[in-house]
Amino acid sequence: MHNYQAPSGLLNNRNILVTGAGDGIGRALAISYAQLGATVILLGRTQDKLIQVYDRIEHNGGPKPAILTLDLAHASSDHWTQVADQITNEFGCLHGLVHNAAVLGDITPLSQYEWGTWDHVMATNLRAVFMLTQSLIPVLRKADHASVIMTTSSVGRTPRAYWGAYGVSKAGIEAMCQMWSLEMRAISSIRFNCINPGPVRTMMRRHAYPAENAEQLRRPEEILGLYHYLMGDDSIGVTGQSLDAQPKS
Repeated sequence: MHNYQAPSGLLNNRNILVTGAGDGIGRALAISYAQLGATVILLGRTQDKLIQVYDRIEHNGGPKPAILTLDLAHASSDHWTQVADQITNEFGCLHGLVHNAAVLGDITPLSQYEWGTWDHVMATNLRAVFMLTQSLIPVLRKADHASVIMTTSSVGRTPRAYWGAYGVSKAGIEAMCQMWSLEMRAISSIRFNCINPGPVRTMMRRHAYPAENAEQLRRPEEILGLYHYLMGDDSIGVTGQSLDAQPKS
């Protein structure tokens, strides 16, 4: 699956929402999904970045994307309802949802962790994923075999000292993905899976490991095979899995 080669037109006539689409893995995903035929809904906090991705997709000749500007950490129930209503009204159904947006917070002992930072990280990385998923279930159920991808991390699978709210939020993502899969399996064809991107050349990685040689890391565009596989029909029936985008060395 790491080396999955997506066939041309894999995502033709699909509507896919990507959060954190303005930068890093989200940007690469949005552009690649559009190249495979999808109409991509770009959700992020910074409109200028989303416009740049929008322009790149149009320049590449992909289907016309859409932009949703939203600060996940401060979104209210009204915001989630508006997002769901807008997607339903404009697109009719949603074939895919990728929860990519996240913030790092502090790398520090829990005994010293600042409460406000904790709340911000949990709101962005965990609460928003739950709220957005729940709000979009009705429009996801309108599509055949919709796919939801949640972003996890090695520190969410195995607790690691000093990773604070980020590590806890990713552990929550692992559990929540399993719950969605178990609860929806009997009543819907929606599949839910987690992807751990692994070490990737992104701004978040640079903040977490400032002394690391980023040139030795893979670029976001180089780890997308699993994301393509889980979003296309070849993965129908695959649900409740926690997978790695890069093979373990």
